[in-house]
Amino acid sequence: MRILVCISNVPDTTSKITFTNDNTVFNSNGIQYIINPYDEIALAKAVELAEGGKGTVTVINVGDSSTEPTIRKALAIGADDAVRVNAAPRDAWFVANQIAKYAKEQNFDLILTGRESIDYNGAQVAALLGELLNLPSVSIAKKLDVQGTEATIDREIEGGKEVLSVSLPVVVGTAEGVAEPKIPNMRGIMGARSKPLQVIEPIEVASLSNISKYESPAPRGAVKLVDEVDQLVQLLHNEAKVI
Repeated sequence: MRILVCISNVPDTTSKITFTNDNTVFNSNGIQYIINPYDEIALAKAVELAEGGKGTVTVINVGDSSTEPTIRKALAIGADDAVRVNAAPRDAWFVANQIAKYAKEQNFDLILTGRESIDYNGAQVAALLGELLNLPSVSIAKKLDVQGTEATIDREIEGGKEVLSVSLPVVVGTAEGVAEPKIPNMRGIMGARSKPLQVIEPIEVASLSNISKYESPAPRGAVKLVDEVDQLVQLLHNEAKVI
């Protein structure tokens, strides 16, 4: 089984986020980047499925050369090889088209993404890949099992879950529960240095969206501590006006 895992290079969740040029440009100075946590889940599941010679795992990232440490970490975790599309990830449509172009030429049995990236939270790439590749696509997968050419997927839906049986090839957007993220060991880190990392040039894709401005969340307001329920009710009624 040939598995493709799509990984994003995202700011560490502890990073302090700021913007420049009148809030039109993300300020990357001093930012530590990591593999998108949901993509780490996808990668861990792919490595698990391929264990014991059952398959191979390729990771793909759309990004410039600064993303290569993130890609090397994915190789250290257990991917066999990697591909970097040499372009800034403009938006989900651009990213999905770059990945789809590569995937069409390789005939993967299973394509895994995270449910969303933690920087933009768009949750679009898995669905777009399914459409571009004319493959079934299942997102917010909480469980994934593969037997032969059949995948069984537990999918989170409002108020419950849905269990699907899908023939390979398929695109799956993974969430918590599919697998536990893996920590690379020393052998994996050393081996990652010699694993192949192919760099390919992007294809032209029409721009459908633009980020015109960023805004930080409003600062938190003052907090009042109350000792009695009656006082709390009064404040909620008279000041907050929520009851």
